[in-house]
Amino acid sequence: MSDSLKNAPDISGIKHIAIIMDGNGRWAKKRLMPREYGHSYGAKNFKKIVRHCGEIGIENITVYAFSTENWKRPKKEVDEIMRLMREYVDQMKKDFEHEDIRLCFIGSREPFSPELQADMEYLERVTAERKCRLCIAVNYGGRAEIVDAVNKLIAEGKTKITEADITENIYSGICPPPDIIIRTGGEYRLSNFLLWQSSYAELFFSPTLWPDFTEEEIDSVIEEFHKRKRRFGGV
Repeated sequence: MSDSLKNAPDISGIKHIAIIMDGNGRWAKKRLMPREYGHSYGAKNFKKIVRHCGEIGIENITVYAFSTENWKRPKKEVDEIMRLMREYVDQMKKDFEHEDIRLCFIGSREPFSPELQADMEYLERVTAERKCRLCIAVNYGGRAEIVDAVNKLIAEGKTKITEADITENIYSGICPPPDIIIRTGGEYRLSNFLLWQSSYAELFFSPTLWPDFTEEEIDSVIEEFHKRKRRFGGV
């Protein structure tokens, strides 16, 4: 057993951790490298952090990989992110073959190639019975998610829409609401991430740029979580 698991944090009351993986471009710039190199290093760190969360017993993990607004970035950077996404989704077929991780992709897949969409669907299908759920938000926007859920309900003939209806029809409806949302990179905002689901999430903002974010920092967030009192609107 690794030292990190010997000293694993208490995860009681934590069913879902969501992460805004921010700071890849700035990490590269600090090292005088093109921004796209930061995304490559960030992808490597993603594997490490997700594996750690699974090892300590977190059953639901959501990561913000690419937002609907990220298309506005320089074309070279977007092209590199898309290349990494294709490469990583393909690699997942091997990396997660023998791990107890259920994969799902949330967001609109329409802009992606038929091959990438097929790979996403394949991974969701072959991992569907596994315990630990990893949701990867790609071409995702929290506002669009709510609008799409409402439009779906209207198309089904719903005339009176409840909160429960929307919860059941958002992209991430298969996951419980996040208990913890972590944003790396030093910014203090949600950036259109899990807007419907985050109403009672505990928010943690780390100055660490994503490629440098460590398993120990995840454990520290969990320890801090237990010091907070979650009232859910009560007293």
